[in-house]
Amino acid sequence: MKVTIDKSGCIGCGLCEGTCPEVFHVADDGLAEVHAQPTPAEEAAVAEAVDGCPSNVISTEE
Repeated sequence: MKVTIDKSGCIGCGLCEGTCPEVFHVADDGLAEVHAQPTPAEEAAVAEAVDGCPSNVISTEE
């Protein structure tokens, strides 16, 4: 799975980081970013972050 974030629409709420800190973190600019691609064990948490993102800016592809 490959994960990306469209930072132009991010509101910096931190939900993704709270859900899967191994993959996401809020950068110094206050916006979320992907700091590591997920392992297979982290894919369920990434899917939860995608579903919970209020701005719908997290994308995944296989």
